[in-house]
Amino acid sequence: MPPPFHSVFRAKNAGACVGKRIAESYGPMSEAMTRGQRMERIVSLCKRRGFIFQSSEIYGGLNGCWDYGPLGTELKRNLKDYWWRRMTRERDDVVGMDGSILMNRQVWRASGHEETFSDPMVDCRVCKGRFRADQLPEKDGQKQCPSCGSRDMTEPRAFNLMFKTYVGATEDESAVTYLRPETAQAIFVQFKNVLEVSRKKLPFGIAQVGKAFRNEINPRNFTFRSREFEQMELEYFCKPEQGPGLLDYWLEERLKFYEAIGIPREKLHVHEIAAADRAFYSKGTFDIEFDFPFGVQELEGVAYRTDYDLAQHQKFSGKPMDYFDEETKQRFVPHVIEPSAGVDRTVLALICNAYDEETVTDDKGKAETRTVLRFHPRMAPIKCGVFPLLKNNELLVAKAREITALLKPHMLVFYDETGAIGRRYRRQDEAGTPFGVTVDFDTLGERGPELHNTVTLRHRDSMKQERVPISELPGRLLPEVL
Repeated sequence: MPPPFHSVFRAKNAGACVGKRIAESYGPMSEAMTRGQRMERIVSLCKRRGFIFQSSEIYGGLNGCWDYGPLGTELKRNLKDYWWRRMTRERDDVVGMDGSILMNRQVWRASGHEETFSDPMVDCRVCKGRFRADQLPEKDGQKQCPSCGSRDMTEPRAFNLMFKTYVGATEDESAVTYLRPETAQAIFVQFKNVLEVSRKKLPFGIAQVGKAFRNEINPRNFTFRSREFEQMELEYFCKPEQGPGLLDYWLEERLKFYEAIGIPREKLHVHEIAAADRAFYSKGTFDIEFDFPFGVQELEGVAYRTDYDLAQHQKFSGKPMDYFDEETKQRFVPHVIEPSAGVDRTVLALICNAYDEETVTDDKGKAETRTVLRFHPRMAPIKCGVFPLLKNNELLVAKAREITALLKPHMLVFYDETGAIGRRYRRQDEAGTPFGVTVDFDTLGERGPELHNTVTLRHRDSMKQERVPISELPGRLLPEVL
């Protein structure tokens, strides 16, 4: 049984980040203990405000699996939609597809996953815990158990990460397949079909967003390493001589993407994988990493995979995977650049980057702590909160409902009439809502015609307020949230 929700960050995590680089981007909250407390507060907020819940929680949960609540679902959707927009709709050289989770077993034999997709696993002979051998902490030059500290560990052995299942009514070797551990292989096996129907010429790409599954030995760090997750992947096919230049191009494009969703470049780290550590077929791989409270960890890999994948599927299937260049009259198997990002990891990075606490003073001079998620407006789950000053005034409520109806076709709006206006602001601050519209008596024209049909527009980050005509709200807000 997995640990309680509020303990998911601490549980069996004592040594998980040993050896990871810790960048001091959180100012005074840079010490290990303070970072741990920060992560605990983020995990607590995620449940309290409906971002992320532990899967099957009423039955004790399932380790490595998570459910997204109302706000988490919107945040995730905003991220995937913006990635899709940047990758496909704003480009002429990328098309999309949506492959199936279950595929013919031969796909995974050809790709090498069935034989080699494994992690080194060890058991602790004292506490019986099971861990990845390459993530054990060391003390005095010896590996030790991250749970109990024992050094009595078994020898490492290979553990295949794919979830095995059966297709059809019989459970024998002829019916074996796997839940896909990555979305990329569906793109490779459909390369020729997509090439034909899209009528593209090299270089061009195929993009996909979808679920993947890996039977992780030791899921950890909240949603960062899970057994069920989503990927946003692009396979960009090119001529061999174009590969090195396109690797650099896509690395820069992906860094720009993270800046566009509100993650500053100073919190991103580009780690070039040494030739000895990358896949044998790769001619270059970069990891884009983010400074999480638990350490610097990978968000996305950008890899130059050469022609390995298409050549393997051509070999195993006996079907051609080559490309005919009409200009040079040559036929060859294309090379591929792969930017592969984790949806769940990026969502967690957005939350960690946005989380802030500050001391503010209320109208009565009392100091209080304001918890706020400073999402970029285009990523924020709710774009605007609408509040009538008093819920028992029919005219205020009617006007607030009218404004809600005006904005709803364009963005997600949250109507709230319960509680003091300051409390309503705080609730939306914790949800990361960038704008708040308050309908007051000036809106009704009770204090003069010059403010009639204007509202108070509150900005989340600065808490500053301004008067804006109702008719101008869509024009003011839409450029900020798109």
